[in-house]
Amino acid sequence: MNTSNRRDFFRKSAGAIGAASALTILPPSIRKALAVEAAVDTGTIQDIKHIVILMQENRSFDHYFGTLRGVRGFGDRFPIPLASGKPVYFQPGASGGAEIPPFRRNSTVANALIGSGAPHSFPDMQGAWNQGKMDRWIQFKNPVTMGYYLREDIPFQFALADAFTICDGYHSSVLTGTDPNRVVFWSGSNFNPELRKKGINSTDTDSEPVNSRCWPSPSSWVAGRAQHTDGTGQTDPGTGAYNYKYVNNSFKWDTLPDVLQKAGVSWHIYQNMNNNWTGAMNGCLAFESFRTAQPGSPIYEHGLTGGPAAADGAVNFLAQLKQDVMNDTLPQVSWVLPTQALAEHPGSSEGVAGAADFISDVLSALTSNPAVWSKTALFVTFDENDGFFDHAAMPAVPSYDANGVLMGKSTVPLDGEYFDASVGSYLNAADTTSGKIRPWGLSSRVPMYVVSPWSKGGWVNSQVFDHTSMGMFLEKRFGVTVDAISPWHRAISGDLTSCFDFVSPNDPVVPKLPDTSGYPAINAAQKLLPTAPVTTAPATPQPLFQETGTRFSRALPYELHTSARIEPRGLVSLSFSNTGDQGAVFHVYDKLHLDLIPRRYTVEAGKMLTDYWNTGATDSGKYELWVYGSNGFVRTFKGDALASDTAAFKPEVQVCYDPAAGQVYVKLHNTGTATGTATVKANAYRADGPWSLDVAAGAIGMLHWNLDDSGHWYDFTVTAANVERRFSGRVETGKPGVTDPAMALHLAA
Repeated sequence: MNTSNRRDFFRKSAGAIGAASALTILPPSIRKALAVEAAVDTGTIQDIKHIVILMQENRSFDHYFGTLRGVRGFGDRFPIPLASGKPVYFQPGASGGAEIPPFRRNSTVANALIGSGAPHSFPDMQGAWNQGKMDRWIQFKNPVTMGYYLREDIPFQFALADAFTICDGYHSSVLTGTDPNRVVFWSGSNFNPELRKKGINSTDTDSEPVNSRCWPSPSSWVAGRAQHTDGTGQTDPGTGAYNYKYVNNSFKWDTLPDVLQKAGVSWHIYQNMNNNWTGAMNGCLAFESFRTAQPGSPIYEHGLTGGPAAADGAVNFLAQLKQDVMNDTLPQVSWVLPTQALAEHPGSSEGVAGAADFISDVLSALTSNPAVWSKTALFVTFDENDGFFDHAAMPAVPSYDANGVLMGKSTVPLDGEYFDASVGSYLNAADTTSGKIRPWGLSSRVPMYVVSPWSKGGWVNSQVFDHTSMGMFLEKRFGVTVDAISPWHRAISGDLTSCFDFVSPNDPVVPKLPDTSGYPAINAAQKLLPTAPVTTAPATPQPLFQETGTRFSRALPYELHTSARIEPRGLVSLSFSNTGDQGAVFHVYDKLHLDLIPRRYTVEAGKMLTDYWNTGATDSGKYELWVYGSNGFVRTFKGDALASDTAAFKPEVQVCYDPAAGQVYVKLHNTGTATGTATVKANAYRADGPWSLDVAAGAIGMLHWNLDDSGHWYDFTVTAANVERRFSGRVETGKPGVTDPAMALHLAA
C-alpha cells in the first residue's frame, strides 16, 4: 500500500476512535512516542537497538478487547460449538444453573476496575478448558470469568491498541497461573528441556505446574537488594554467602538473561524486588543461576538489584530507566516489572487505571530521549488470563481422552510435551474428561501491545504467538539460541517480527492516547461504588457486542488446506495440509458428538496429515465436522457418507488459492459415473451468485473469484448431491491487508 493510501487509512482509523481517545490532549512525552520516526538504517530488525519488555498480570484478550473494532472478539462469526449446540459464549451455569454469556463490568455503576478476579491455577484451568470442549468456565471459575470491559471503561488500553499494534492471536503458554507462564517467558519452557528431548513427560520435580519456585521464603527482602535472609542475617554464618531460601528445587537450564550474557548482549531488569509480590513476577527466580548469584556478578547486578535505593529503601527503578534513556545507556534488552499495586492484577490496589498510568510512565521514560526511542521497541503483554474467559480455540497439543486415546496427530513429535500429573495433587476430582497426562498448552489469549516507531498506526496482527515468541524474537535480533524452546512451539508460534514494518515505518498521522494522570480520582470514585454488579452475572443476559469496522492488519504466513474424501462403507477422511511458512493447529469439532474431546492436528509448514471418522459404524453415514485454523480459517464438512458411497454423482471439493492475484478457487472432482450439478453460494462479502457448476463423470469443474473488494476474505458454501462444504477465511497475498469486514455485523443486525 502506498504512503497516500496509508495516511488515508490512518485518518479514517483516527475518526473511528471514540471521543475519549481521539479528543484527549496527551502529555508531551506520549505524543512524542507517536511523532518520533523510526531510525531506519538497514531496513531490517537490526535497526532495533533497544528491546524493552513489560509483562503485566492476569487479563484475557476477550476480557479487555472482545469488543474492540476489527479484532477476533465477541463478533467472531464462527465460535466454537458447545455440547448444548450453542456458541462458546453461552457458558453453562454451575450445578445446572442458567447460562451465563459475557457481560460488561460497567465502571459507571460499580467498582469494576479494581478487584474481582477468578481462580487461575492448573486444576481449575484444565477443568474449565475441558480439553478443548471449553464448557466449564463457570463450574471451575465463577461468574466473574465472563466479565469484560468497553472502550469507555479502559480508554488508555483501547487507545494504546488504536495507536500502535495489538496482537489478537497471542496466547499464554501454559494452562495455569503466574509463575509457570513467567518461567516460560523468561526461559522458553516451564518443563525440563533435557527430559523433553528424551521424550519424557515432566512431573512437578522437573516442571512448574503451579506457583511454587518464584516465591522465596521467608518473605523478607533487604531494601534495595534481592539478597534474602533466613532470620539469621543477610549472610550464612558458616560460609559468608548470601542466603536465598526457596520452597522448591531450582531449574538448571539457561534463562534468557543467561543466554544474552553469554552472547555479550547487554541487559537489565528494572524492578523493585521489595514490592514485587515477594518476587513472583520475576520468573528467573526459579533458576539456579539467579538463586546463587552473588553481589558483583552480572546476574546479580543486572537481574536482582533493579535500581538505586531511595531513602525509604524503595527502588526507584523507573527513575533509573529514564536516566539510562537520557544518558543513552539503555541496555540492548531490558525487562520492566511493575510493583504489586500497578501490576494490572485484579487484586492490585490501583486497578486497571493505575496500571494504565504505570505503562504511560514507562513510555514517558522511553520517549524522554527521542534519539533512543527512534531505535526502541516496547512489548507489553500479560502472563496469563487470570480466571477470565476467552472464546478462541487454544492451539495445543492433542489431548488424551479418558481411555488414553490421543485425540489428534502431529507432524512434530509430541513425547515430552505433556505434564505427568500422576505425581502430586494437580487435578480437580470433577475433571474426569481426560486422564493424568495433560497438555501444558497453549492456553488462553492475552493482550500483547507492540509499541514502537515501526508498529504505530492502529494495526492488528493475527499470527499465533505465545510467551516463547519473545525468546524467538531475541534469537532473530541477536543471533542467539534459546535451547529450551521446543520444536512444537517453534512450529506453531511466530517470532513477532511480523508485527513490524522495518522497510517504511514512518508516518506521523496516527491516533492519540488519552492522559492517564487522573487515575487516583478514577479509583477514588470506583471505591465508592458497589461491587455486586461485577461479582455476579446480570439477572438478564446481555446481548453480545463488538464494535463494527475493520483495522489494518499485517500479512500472515499461513496457507492452510483441509479437504474431505468419502471412502467405502461410510468412512470419511480429512486431509490437513500446510503450504505456508508457519505451522498451525487444526481443531476438529464433531457436531454430531460434541460430548467428545475435539481432535487437534499440528501440521508444520510444508507437511500434511490425514485422519478418519467411521461414520458408517457410528451415525449411519451421517457426519458434520467443523475445522478451525488460524485467523478465521474455517472448513465445514456435512453429508451422508453411506449415500455418497452408492451415488452415481460423487463430488469431491477442493479449495485452492492464487496468492499473487488474491483469488480463491473451488475445484469439484466428480469421481462417479454420472454428470452432476453443484451449487455455490456466498455467505458473506458478496451480493452476487449463486453459481451452478455442471461436472461430467471423471471430470473436474472449477470456479474462482477475485477478492479485492473484500480485503481477500471469502465465505462460500458448496452443495452437491449428498455433500455440503463450507470454506471461509482470508487469502494471504504476502502484503498487509484488512481484518474481517464481516466481523460483528451479525451482532449489529
